[in-house]
Amino acid sequence: MNIQDYKGVFVFVQQVDSHISGVSYELLGKARELADTLNTEVGAILLGSNVEKLADNLAEYGADTVIVVDSEELKEYRTEPYAHSITSIVEKYKPEIILYGATAIGRDLAPRVSARLKAGLTADCTKLDIDEQTKGLRMTRPAFGGNIMATIISPEHRPQMATVRPGVMQRIAKRAGAKAKIEKPQIELTPNNKYVEVTQVVKKVVNKIDIMDAKILVSGGRGVGSKENFAILKGLADVLGAEVSCSRACVDAGWIEKDQQVGQTGKTVRPHVYFAVGISGAIQHLAGMEESDIIIAINKDPSAPIFDVADYGIVGDMNKIVPILTEKIKAEKAAKLGV
Repeated sequence: MNIQDYKGVFVFVQQVDSHISGVSYELLGKARELADTLNTEVGAILLGSNVEKLADNLAEYGADTVIVVDSEELKEYRTEPYAHSITSIVEKYKPEIILYGATAIGRDLAPRVSARLKAGLTADCTKLDIDEQTKGLRMTRPAFGGNIMATIISPEHRPQMATVRPGVMQRIAKRAGAKAKIEKPQIELTPNNKYVEVTQVVKKVVNKIDIMDAKILVSGGRGVGSKENFAILKGLADVLGAEVSCSRACVDAGWIEKDQQVGQTGKTVRPHVYFAVGISGAIQHLAGMEESDIIIAINKDPSAPIFDVADYGIVGDMNKIVPILTEKIKAEKAAKLGV
């Protein structure tokens, strides 16, 4: 392998029903930054059926080239045709870096491609940068349960590949009107015994906002004490127009659902305001919320690590503080409305 033949930073664009996942826009922003450092271009890999119309969206968020493979075999995600398509694209275009979102699809797809290409893959990265001397990709991720941060390199194999969790990177400002060059490689997608048949697609409908989209989060930890005490946090969230989230300890205890978990093994969030109630501030949790604009911590332990990252801290019993805070906000809102 001559690694000098590999150029460009590519992003696998995840789309479902012609809707591009937010993490793909985030990765295009990071790819743009990496490509500018390497003086190369950003390529977006777009697989699906009738998806070429999405190319301009990708250009507006950083793509120079959009590689489109349009086929009925790619209408729904299936491991074999997607892995075959990306492997064929890599063999043809030889990108030096490929980024995937660490979603259910990305976590299934990336290792299959990695195995076929005999290339490395670093999962769940929280930081990506270019080494000044070697110009190789430095991929940083939590290791040993989040107790240390490991930086991984792939000096002898290409492409260098990484998955990145949604919410970790930030999309760039939209470049309205930007256009990308469109490439349409011919890839044969003939069903074989590795193709599964999709017989039915069941869409789940939920009435709550994804915590990753929330502007304000009221998050509870082990210090909340019980499932019933989350009603106190819900009261505060309701007056603020916020969503309730939690740390892993609360999910493990069965107090709250997994999709509301913030942290290394949960979701990465960037709300305007993050209330950390009864949360000690372990590094695994901080990894998921430390980029919040304003962090307000409430904890009865004055030495809790959460106070090291909080903008505002209140030391005391959440069972007393949160209801008082809720009533104060209610009263302030009522006064403004003249009620």
